[in-house]
Amino acid sequence: MKKSASNKPAARAPSSTRESVPKQGSKAPDFKAVAHDGSPVRLSDFKGRPIVLYFYPKDDTPGCTVQACGFRDLHAQLSRCKAVVLGVSPDSPASHEKFRAKFKLPFTLIADPQHEVAEKYGVWREKSMYGRVYMGIARTTFVIDAGGKIAKVFEAVKPKGHDQEVLAAVAALE
Repeated sequence: MKKSASNKPAARAPSSTRESVPKQGSKAPDFKAVAHDGSPVRLSDFKGRPIVLYFYPKDDTPGCTVQACGFRDLHAQLSRCKAVVLGVSPDSPASHEKFRAKFKLPFTLIADPQHEVAEKYGVWREKSMYGRVYMGIARTTFVIDAGGKIAKVFEAVKPKGHDQEVLAAVAALE
């Protein structure tokens, strides 16, 4: 007699050493990573400017594309507020470069294949889909003020309309 799939215990993903999500008012964790063009990038490179640091699961997927194109479409308004947009996912620099070119994204995408940046921000988490348990990015956005403190945290982000929420948070910093 076969056991049904529902009688099987769920497979566990490896445990993560992730830190908790930094809270509003705390200092944003600095990091060193590689941008879409292969150049090194640090959060501290942008000190003195507001930063929109958003974590997304995968380049060129429906939700991630909606989110990235929203930031693209509001890029001029965010720039008027002196804000820098940085997108982070586990994809490679080559994947990021293709994604940027395909959708004409005017901001930096950061490669985080070892999820070091995601873990610093507490967004590398256990997830499940269709009964499969795995580790992945929890779609989260941090608005960081010019002094390097976290001004706003958006967790469990819904891509559609998120750009407007972020713009309002950045504008409130002025």
